[in-house]
Amino acid sequence: MFAQPARAQDFLQNLFGWGQQHSAPRVIERAPQQGKAKPKKKNAAKTPPGGKQQAQPNGAAQQPAAEGPPPPYEPQLLRLSEILGALSYLRDLCGSEDGEDWRAKMSSLLEAEAKTGQRRLKLTGAFNRGFRGYETTYRSCTPNARLAISRYLDEGGRIAHDIAYRYGNS
Repeated sequence: MFAQPARAQDFLQNLFGWGQQHSAPRVIERAPQQGKAKPKKKNAAKTPPGGKQQAQPNGAAQQPAAEGPPPPYEPQLLRLSEILGALSYLRDLCGSEDGEDWRAKMSSLLEAEAKTGQRRLKLTGAFNRGFRGYETTYRSCTPNARLAISRYLDEGGRIAHDIAYRYGNS
C-alpha cells in the first residue's frame, strides 16, 4: 500500500541528529562595551544595614526560581508531542510493533527540552492527548488509521525539520 516504510528511526533525526557526530557549540567572545552601564537587577535581594538577612515570616521557605519564558518553538513542540503519542498508539495497532520506539523518542524530547517543571507536564500531556484520542476511537487498524499514520509521519517530519532549521545550532 505504501511505497516507503515508516521512518520511525529517522523521524526526529533533524532535531537530535541520531547517528551524526556534532562538534561543541562555538564560543563567541564579546568585547566589553564602553560607555554603557550594566542594568541593575530589579529583584535583587538587598541586605539591610548591619549585613544580616531578616528571617521570613512564618518560616516560609524561599520558592525556587521560576522557569524562564518558553522557547519560540513551544507550539511546534507541543504538536510534535501530540503526534508522537498518536503514532505510538496507531503504529502498534496496525502491527508495526514500534510503539515503544515512539515513546523513547518522546523521552528523548523531554530529556532535551524539559527535564523538569511545567514544560515537562505540558509536553507529556500533549503526548497523552494524542495517544488517548486515537485509543478511544480506534480498536482495530483501518484504512483511515493507516492514512492518519502516513499524515502524522509527514507532519512530524516537517515540524522536526522546521524546528531544527529555524532554531537549531549551526
